[in-house]
Amino acid sequence: MIIGIGVDTVDLGRFERQLARTPALAARLFTAPERELSIASLGARFAAKEALIKALGGSDGISWQDLEVLRGEARVPCFTRTAALERALQARGGDHVHVSLTHDGGIATAFVVVEARMSAAQPAMPRSEDKARQE
Repeated sequence: MIIGIGVDTVDLGRFERQLARTPALAARLFTAPERELSIASLGARFAAKEALIKALGGSDGISWQDLEVLRGEARVPCFTRTAALERALQARGGDHVHVSLTHDGGIATAFVVVEARMSAAQPAMPRSEDKARQE
């Protein structure tokens, strides 16, 4: 079941100028491994963090450092499962995060879906015969 969806877009030129104007901003927004990446990748990761906050319905209990985006299996981007992110997901009933990143033509965009995966014992939808019994 989908708990939340978020999307965000970053103008990479503007983002790069902001990082140059405020040098401490990169350390505040990104973890050390993230800071090693290109400006396009940083912009996409910032967009992903913003999109996740939107999908969660707010940033209560999490900081920028709790939202690390790295490449997982098969180089697919994913959020590192920090303790704060786990708590935020649990508080909202989610347990899985999907993230997609793109950057081209001076723009970076991220799309995030927060999901609650169903347990094997719980049917995804009530069966028609179960619904009839309830009525």
